[in-house]
Amino acid sequence: MKQVKEGDVVKVHYTGKLVNGEQFDSSVGREPLEFTVGAGQMIKGFDDAMPGMNLGEKKTINIAPEDGYGPRSEEAIIEFPKENVPADMVLEPGMPLTLSNQAGQPVPVIVVEVKEDIIILDANHFLAGQELIFDIELVEIAE
Repeated sequence: MKQVKEGDVVKVHYTGKLVNGEQFDSSVGREPLEFTVGAGQMIKGFDDAMPGMNLGEKKTINIAPEDGYGPRSEEAIIEFPKENVPADMVLEPGMPLTLSNQAGQPVPVIVVEVKEDIIILDANHFLAGQELIFDIELVEIAE
């Protein structure tokens, strides 16, 4: 039986959950996820779990924050001048926004707090600092 090795293009079905059981993503009911093993297209813990898997195999993996989306960073908490927000825009804690970085690339952020002159924003990935659990099923190894 063929086993996955680094450089293989694979298709997997997956369900991602937090330690408390809350599901944050799944390919079930959609097309399987396709990626090249070891090419850095996936978080490290997911990528590292693939070599040695057999076609049709299912496994559950636990991924520590450092092999997932990294630890939460205080540097990703941003104070944004309220004057840079359109006056008619109502901001509330928990609201998602998209800013642009210096290169013009979109940066998703969450409103943490709205003060008189500034808005506190969190640019951490929503899964940063979280231990992740993935149920993976290998459905194809490309020839």
